[in-house]
Amino acid sequence: MDRAQKEQLVEELGQIFASSGVVVVAHYAGMTVAQMQDLRAKMREVGGSVRVAKNTLAKIALEGKPSAKMAGLLTGMTMLSYSEDPVAAAKVAEAYAKTNDKFVIIGGAMGGEVLDQAGIKAVASMPSREELIAQIVSCIGAPASNIAGAIGAPASNIASILSTIEEKAVASMPSREELIAQIVSCIGAPASNIAGAIGAPASNIASIISTIEEKAAA
Repeated sequence: MDRAQKEQLVEELGQIFASSGVVVVAHYAGMTVAQMQDLRAKMREVGGSVRVAKNTLAKIALEGKPSAKMAGLLTGMTMLSYSEDPVAAAKVAEAYAKTNDKFVIIGGAMGGEVLDQAGIKAVASMPSREELIAQIVSCIGAPASNIAGAIGAPASNIASILSTIEEKAVASMPSREELIAQIVSCIGAPASNIAGAIGAPASNIASIISTIEEKAAA
């Protein structure tokens, strides 16, 4: 690989680290080509991807990124699994690790938050975007198209997402405060899971959780 190719690879890896909702780092020593292809196929099914790259280049690509501290995980034969959805790649990786002992999750990152193995497992337990939509619909009876549109909209926090829901929902839609309370109580998941599942940047999760808890308690 010449210098130009290395620079291009670093640029591609940088885009992955900057734009992915979650990145999972795993060791894969001993995996066969067929097993690698199987994992790639499973990731593609949920909109995710798998990438193998030299640790030195990946570390360069991480420089200046919110998840730069993830460089400490890049030792040995490492593989990156990632997705724009903040839980999809973690779900697939966690499930695959249970069927193949050659695939060993060592950690990853969600936004600027570097995660250990337990952290990836916790992310994998969060509801996916589709599961979240289904749960909200079953709890509050709002049209699925309204919820799907709101969750898919670019938003930096719960407040703006709820504003989008209010604009698109029918007149009988619950108020903002009622909606927050119903989402938290009906889904039965911690507020942090809800924030992560709808794609809020990790840097905003703390403030989002506080907002949810304050409004839910009001």
